[in-house]
Amino acid sequence: MTSTALRPSSTNVDTLEVSAYTIPTDLPESDGTLEWDKTTIVIVHAKCGGVSGLGYTYADASTAELISGKLKDVVAGRNAMDVAGSWLAMMQSVRNVGQRGIAAMAISAVDVALWDLKAKLLRLPLVKLLGAVRAAIPVYGSGGFTSYSREQIQKQLSGWTRSGIRMVKMKVGRKPEDDPQRVSAAREAIGPGAELFVDANGAYSRKQALDLAFQFRDLGVSWFEEPVSSDDLEGLRLLRNQGPPGMAIAAGEYGYYAGYFRRMLDAEAVDVLQADATRCGGVTGFLQASALGTAHSMQISAHTAPAIHIHLCCAAPNAVHLEYFHDHVRIENMLFDGVRQPADGQLTPDVSRLGLGLSFERSEAKKYQVHQA
Repeated sequence: MTSTALRPSSTNVDTLEVSAYTIPTDLPESDGTLEWDKTTIVIVHAKCGGVSGLGYTYADASTAELISGKLKDVVAGRNAMDVAGSWLAMMQSVRNVGQRGIAAMAISAVDVALWDLKAKLLRLPLVKLLGAVRAAIPVYGSGGFTSYSREQIQKQLSGWTRSGIRMVKMKVGRKPEDDPQRVSAAREAIGPGAELFVDANGAYSRKQALDLAFQFRDLGVSWFEEPVSSDDLEGLRLLRNQGPPGMAIAAGEYGYYAGYFRRMLDAEAVDVLQADATRCGGVTGFLQASALGTAHSMQISAHTAPAIHIHLCCAAPNAVHLEYFHDHVRIENMLFDGVRQPADGQLTPDVSRLGLGLSFERSEAKKYQVHQA
């Protein structure tokens, strides 16, 4: 396995180094409820002797301030082997700050870095430390933004299917009256053999989403993500129960803690639970969400950040696939060495490298830097 680091004499965490980088998108992007032209990634290095663990989240730069101003002191000096203890200590430390949103994403980045550090100290790839249940995980190409022209959508989605990816997802909800035609154009581009997913990001009303679900079904859509707000559990359950057979209702990407996923599952609101390790408490939180899904006989799908989720999905028994999101794929390939590329529609962890198998390319990132501590 590739590593030049020696195991230190002490396994206590020395410090956390935090930086943030804001990277413009290659084109203007939007979905059903948001528009953006840049993405910020917050990167954490957990240090122990000469070994460095890498973690990150996609969040506002203020997340980096919370890590350097509060979480750094919580984690420093703790045993790097006891990641669960550090996770709990961080959760307790942000009680009065608020454990959701920015705080959850800050904890997520640090937790991923600590798991990466632990795996490196034990000289294991992360997937082996967690316990692999599969060698590879299917991906779905994700983009098709509402700001894209019909031609741009067709080019992007068909590019994925030609590369061997058999599932693709597009955004809907910005102009609901145009969505059936946009989805039809996507189906035309990818042909009948590929699975087509749509994601409304909570833009539709309940009855509007139900009507469009049947229109999308006629175009072969098999996955309807956040047809209504992910907080509208009754609305999601309505879509799940009354929508067309063969169309999975999915949500969960905005889950910041285990209780959120438990309520969604108890409400029988989804067919597939989504979780994002860069939001839900890192590796620790993702494994909690996966365990809850397993207890409810529910599959889990990883939201974005494929370079992290490749290991987690290959260790989660109920993982069905992960999102190969255009923005994050682009950023991870820009900033990290060791990023894996899909083959035959799947991502396979590199078990010849320790931890996540990633190294941060600081020289490439420097021009985008907005925070350093």
